[in-house]
Amino acid sequence: MSTPNGFPQHSRVCLTRSMEGGAVQDLQAKKAGKAAKKEAGGEGAPPKIGTPISETLKLLPEELKANMKIKSITPRPPRKPRLERAASLDEKSWRKWRRFRTSQESLTDPNETSSSNGSLQEASPSPPTRGRPSPCNPCCQQDSLHSSPDALEAGPVGKSRGGSSDLGKRASEISSAFGGLLRGKGFAGGKPRLSQIMPARPLPPMELNVASHSLRTANRIDSDCLDYRHYSQHKFGRVSSSLSDSKLQGNGTLYDNCSTDSMKSTFSVLTPIRAKDVRSRSYLEGSLLASGALMGAEELSRYFPDRNIGIFVATWNMQGQKELPVNLDDFLLPTDPDFAQDMYVIGVQEGCPDRREWEIRLQETLGPHYVLLHSAAHGVLYMSVFIRRDLIWFCSEVEYATVTTRIVSQIKTKGALGICFTFFGTSFLFITSHFTSGDSKVNERKLDYNKTIQALTLPKNVPDTNPYRSSSSDVTTRFDEVFWFGDFNFRLNKDRETVDSILNQNPDTDMSKLLVYDQLTSEMSRGSIFKGFQEADIHFRPSYKFDIGKDSYDTTSKQRTPSYTDRVVFRSRYKDDIQAVKYSSCPVIKTSDHRPVFALFRVKLRPGRDNIPLAAGQFDRDLYLIGIRRRTTRELQKRLEQKDQRSSSICSIS
Repeated sequence: MSTPNGFPQHSRVCLTRSMEGGAVQDLQAKKAGKAAKKEAGGEGAPPKIGTPISETLKLLPEELKANMKIKSITPRPPRKPRLERAASLDEKSWRKWRRFRTSQESLTDPNETSSSNGSLQEASPSPPTRGRPSPCNPCCQQDSLHSSPDALEAGPVGKSRGGSSDLGKRASEISSAFGGLLRGKGFAGGKPRLSQIMPARPLPPMELNVASHSLRTANRIDSDCLDYRHYSQHKFGRVSSSLSDSKLQGNGTLYDNCSTDSMKSTFSVLTPIRAKDVRSRSYLEGSLLASGALMGAEELSRYFPDRNIGIFVATWNMQGQKELPVNLDDFLLPTDPDFAQDMYVIGVQEGCPDRREWEIRLQETLGPHYVLLHSAAHGVLYMSVFIRRDLIWFCSEVEYATVTTRIVSQIKTKGALGICFTFFGTSFLFITSHFTSGDSKVNERKLDYNKTIQALTLPKNVPDTNPYRSSSSDVTTRFDEVFWFGDFNFRLNKDRETVDSILNQNPDTDMSKLLVYDQLTSEMSRGSIFKGFQEADIHFRPSYKFDIGKDSYDTTSKQRTPSYTDRVVFRSRYKDDIQAVKYSSCPVIKTSDHRPVFALFRVKLRPGRDNIPLAAGQFDRDLYLIGIRRRTTRELQKRLEQKDQRSSSICSIS
C-alpha cells in the first residue's frame, strides 16, 4: 500500500514507530513545516508545538545540511506494488540497517560517553508492520527516504546518483548524525536504561614487553629439542606453540630475557623426549653441555637458575643424653633466614642411645618437603643428610667411610665419619669428628686431623670431578666442596676469671677479644691444621661448657673454662664457591653441656656428566612415613588441647 504521493507506507513507519503518541506527530509536523519553509524561500512560520521532544530536534534539518551537505533527492514510487509477504523481507532489512547504524555510530562517535546501543534502543525505529497507516507530510517521507534502507533499495535513485556505494555512504552519514542528535536526549515515557561506561580519552596502546621476574611460564624446551618443531611439522603437519622457545620469539609473543629466565625454573613443564633417544641412550656417558644430559646445564638451570644451593650444616655433642629436646624448630629452622635450605646435614657426637628416634625427630621437624638421603654412624658419631624430595634424582650414589683415632679401635667414641656424593656436577664431602679432649692436648688433636685426612678412603665408586687437583694423601683435595664440623675440643688459652670478665663486659656479638686466645684460630693461622679451610666470623658465645638445663657455664668444682669446642669449617677447590650466610649457636636447647652450632651456606653448583652412578631417587621411606605421621598427630593434639582449653575456661565473678 502507498501513500497519496506515491511513497511506500513502510518507509515512514520506520521513524514514526520509535516515538510515542502525539510526540511523534509533533516531530513530523515540525520537520514538515521547516522543509516547506525551505522550499518556499523562507515564507511562512513554523507551527507552534508545545511538546518538549519537538524542541530538542528544532535544528535537525540545519544540522544535517551544515554537516553532511546532503542534496535533495526526488523520490519515485516503486515500479511494482509491494506484495503482502514483503513485510517479512522488510523486517529482515530493518534488522540489517539497525546493526549497520549501530556499528557506524560506534565508529564515528568514539568520544561519546553514553552507550550507543542504549541510545539506539531508545530512539531507533521499530520494525515495519502491516495495516497501520498514519498521516505524514511528504517532507517527512523524504527524510525517511534519506535514512531508511528500504527506500534506498526500492527506488532507482541510487543508480542515478553515482552507484550504490555513494548512496550507502551518504545514508550511513545521515543515520550516524541523526542518531548522534538523538542520543543526548531521553524520550518521555521511555524505558530507562543504564549507559555503558566509556573512557573519556582513548586508552594507551599496550606494550609488548610485559615480562617480569616474578612471572612464570610453561613455554619452555631444552636446546637439544629446538628442531622438534620442524620434525613435528614434517611428520604431523602442525606443532604446538609451546614446543619451542624460538616459535615464541618468531610469532611476536611476549618474549625477552626476563621471560627466558623465568622459563628456567622449577615450574617448567616436562620437555619432550625423542623415541630414538630412549632406545639408544644408556646415560653412561655424556659431556657438560651434552644434549639431554640428566645432570647437564639445562637441567641445572631449570632447578637452580642462579646455580646456588642452600646448605644447612650443624654439629652437636649430645653428651649421650637419652632425653631429646621437645622442639627442634629453633635448631633446624631458625627464624632469621626467611627460607628453609635445600640440604640439611647434621652431625652428632656422643649421640643418644636411640639413633633411630633421633632421625625420626629430625624428619618430623623438617616435614614432608625433605627426605633422608643417607645416614651413617661410627659408634656414637651420627650423621644424617636430608635433601628436598624433588632433588634426589640428581644425586649420585652416597658413600661413607669411618676413621678411629683411639689406640684401641674397639672404643668408638673418638674418630671421624665422612659421607660423600655428587650433586649435578659438584662433589661434596661432609666430615664430622670428635677429637681428643683436654686443654693442653693440641698436638693430639692435630694428629687426629692428619690421621683422618689420610685414612678416610673416599670416594670409592663415584668418579672424581677433577682428578688433576686431587692428592692421594689428603681426602679433602678429592672433592669440590668440603665441610668439616664436630667437637674439635680446641680451648681458650686463658683462665676462667679472665674469660668470665670478657664475657660480662662485651656484648654477645663481639667475641674478638676471646678469639685471641682460641687454639684453633691460632693453629689455622700457622697452617698446621685444616689447611685450605676457612671459618666464618664468630659472633656467638662459647658453646661449652654449660650446666645442663641452665644458661650458666660450669659451676662445678672443676670450673672448666668456656670454649669454642664445636666448630664448622669449609674449603673449596674453586675460589668463592662457598659463601657463609650465617654462623651461630642455638642457646634454647639445654639438654647437654654443649650448645648446638650451625652454619648456613650458599654453594655454587656446576653441571655434571651422565657417567656417574645415580642414587635413582632412593631415600628412607619408612622414616619418612613415621615422621610425617608423628607430625600430623602432633598437630591434631595441639588443636585438641586448644579446643579443650577454650571450652574449659571459667569466668569468675568477684
